[in-house]
Amino acid sequence: MSTLFDFGLASSLVALALYVGWARDEQSSIVGFIALGLLLSLGWTRLRSIDVALTEAAIGSGVTGLLLLRTQTSLRNDKPTGQEFGVLAKVSIGILCAGLSAAVAYVVLIPPDPAPTLAPQALGSIDVTGLGNPVTAVLMAYRAIDTLLEKVVLILALVGVWSLTSNSHWGGAPAVPAIGTPQPLVFLGRSLPPIGVLIAVYLLWVGADAPGGAFQGGAVLAAMWLLAMFSGLQPIPQTQSVNVRLLLVGGPVIFLVTGFLGVGCGAFLAYPDGFAKPLIIVIEVALILSIAVTLGMLVAGPAKRGPG
Repeated sequence: MSTLFDFGLASSLVALALYVGWARDEQSSIVGFIALGLLLSLGWTRLRSIDVALTEAAIGSGVTGLLLLRTQTSLRNDKPTGQEFGVLAKVSIGILCAGLSAAVAYVVLIPPDPAPTLAPQALGSIDVTGLGNPVTAVLMAYRAIDTLLEKVVLILALVGVWSLTSNSHWGGAPAVPAIGTPQPLVFLGRSLPPIGVLIAVYLLWVGADAPGGAFQGGAVLAAMWLLAMFSGLQPIPQTQSVNVRLLLVGGPVIFLVTGFLGVGCGAFLAYPDGFAKPLIIVIEVALILSIAVTLGMLVAGPAKRGPG
């Protein structure tokens, strides 16, 4: 029965991927993409990669799906510009995509034997962090510099989105599309956020010893914030807001300060003996707020109203 289920899941993933690529209607393609992300989360769960499954559901499907839907709504009334690709261009693009797919398949399906790995070195140092979740330990200790840079890249992406606004709107607030606010959305905006905040805090706290962490919790917080904003119960803040900007940079700044303090212990981002877990928890608490605000403002988009 388990094998039959896995076969059905894999077949559904392939079918959905083909549907997303071949769908002519943008909205149908986006909905298929969101469904594909949710099925991928289930696939990662079957592979016992719960942390990856949570991230895929929150970021790969949830936040990315919202961004695509918001973009499609904004472009709905725009007339297409430019010329259609010719047959030669389409064939060339298809050959290039097929070549890239074959190269990726070769790397994934035919790995070297034995496969190169640093897992033993990483696992050998996890005990000193005091963390029970090896994924969090690797992300916050063994490759902490990568995790820090990922948060910085998120902020740079948001700056890029904000830069798409006109000069007259710079520093103002994004605007929700004027499509009316249905009562079911208002009901969800009033009832779900308290539960979502509780789940986000749980994901943050349990991430030290079980699947979870700041990224997953921050995505849930962002979803609850967006739900409140899109239902009209919470105003979208202006991009020039000091509080918004402090929350955006607060997580990376605390991460950086902790890293420089670690220089006294021998290296950047080194944790003092016995203080690794408390410092990691402090960093993750700051990061969850920074991630939530960054993702929320990314989905909200560039400013459409001038500062007031």
